[in-house]
Amino acid sequence: MDRLDREEIERLIEAAYRRTSGYGLMVKTLFYTGARVSEFVNIRVTDLHLALDPPQVYIAHAKGGSDGYVPILPALAQELRTQLAGRRTEYLFKSNRHDQYTARAIQLIVKDTARRAGIDKTVTPHRLRASVATILLDAGMPLDQVQKFMRHKRIATTQTYAQTSDRSMARVISRPWRADRS
Repeated sequence: MDRLDREEIERLIEAAYRRTSGYGLMVKTLFYTGARVSEFVNIRVTDLHLALDPPQVYIAHAKGGSDGYVPILPALAQELRTQLAGRRTEYLFKSNRHDQYTARAIQLIVKDTARRAGIDKTVTPHRLRASVATILLDAGMPLDQVQKFMRHKRIATTQTYAQTSDRSMARVISRPWRADRS
């Protein structure tokens, strides 16, 4: 599976914000929490623990009962506080009908946003999840910590992202040497 790199993630988030600030915050939150789309649509305001250090989101209704807390960036926590404007109940993100987004709606938002960002890869919420895992591994986060962040029950699941990270590293390290072959 072809992951998105940091630059593509930035383009995706920027394109979502250009569409609407709500979509921008949704895509950013989806990426930075590493949530599965089925978990993401079930995040409630009461699942946010923004006063903690670091701020955290409780991911409930997780696959395989792997519910748990995910740390988020303080800047994202502040943006979520601003967006909530004191709201303390209901789903974190609500559709224009004031109800819960469906997983399919989030998938379509991500797909359309990727098209608007000029990203040629097939972009899905799951690809965002895989991308955050690979980016964390590339940045040097230990495998067991990535496993905990992703809420994987088995380390073998997380290791699939490490293998992708290794292949990416091999491609990057070979780039400077290609010019010498001419």
